[in-house]
Amino acid sequence: MAKKADKPVMNPDEAPEELIPTEQVEAVVENKDEASTKSTAKAGKRSKKALEAAEAKEEKEERKKASATSGEAKPKASVKPARPKSERKGKNYKAAYQQIDHTKAYSLKDALALAQATSKVKFDASVELHINLAVDPKQADQNIRGNLVLPHGTGKTVRVAVFDDAKVENADISGVETITKQLEKGEINFDVLVASPANMAKLGKYARLLGPRGLMPNPKSGTVTTDVARAASEAKAGRVEYRVDSTGIVHTSIGKVSFKPEQLVANAEALMTSVRNARPSSVKGNYIKAIHVASTMGPSIAVDASA
Repeated sequence: MAKKADKPVMNPDEAPEELIPTEQVEAVVENKDEASTKSTAKAGKRSKKALEAAEAKEEKEERKKASATSGEAKPKASVKPARPKSERKGKNYKAAYQQIDHTKAYSLKDALALAQATSKVKFDASVELHINLAVDPKQADQNIRGNLVLPHGTGKTVRVAVFDDAKVENADISGVETITKQLEKGEINFDVLVASPANMAKLGKYARLLGPRGLMPNPKSGTVTTDVARAASEAKAGRVEYRVDSTGIVHTSIGKVSFKPEQLVANAEALMTSVRNARPSSVKGNYIKAIHVASTMGPSIAVDASA
């Protein structure tokens, strides 16, 4: 008896739709969509990931539009204003602050006496003079800087090092080799470094160590000179260097609270004279805008700049 031929298997893609179950048709359609997406990516067009990202971006934009039109914007939370500095300080500062009439500008002598009276700290505080100048520090000729020896010193003990082989009487450390060995170890045992022009080249390799600390000798500050003995004596006697900051203000310490009033006045007047003499010719009109005096951690006292 002859064997019956096997019934040929019908390809779902070639079979009539009425003979194929609905679920199978949907699966075939989905497979075709995926295949077309993959072929799109292979052809150099947008990938599936890029298409999904674009759809997500569109949905996000639609949500933004819906939220903007749906209701009013939410009110912002109220921010409490910061309290004045005088209210945020301790009781000693508040007591000192109340001793000052902030509606007037004092004479230099009265302001310095008041700065001494309002110092409430337990150590010998410094007295500082802050001078606001009508200059633009970005201009080379208006970048005010200078140095002077205060008549009565600063009240600080200054350690002076002289980068020269000559023997200097007022130097705490001297000698090129001695200072070089300390710098090689990263040790800085001085507050002022004086050098002769001939030895400045040897300090070049230590610029990153000395520069950020303001200890690199500079001709403008008087620490690079052939007369190193005189420079060391002036540093010991109380020479100060001043320079305007980025806002055009000079900040300088002129002594200690323990100084006599006349000593502070003499130091302040010497600084004011030096700053006035450094006035550039390009500045017209009022050169000194404001002056304030303050002790360390003490309140500020306005000084009459026109006096």
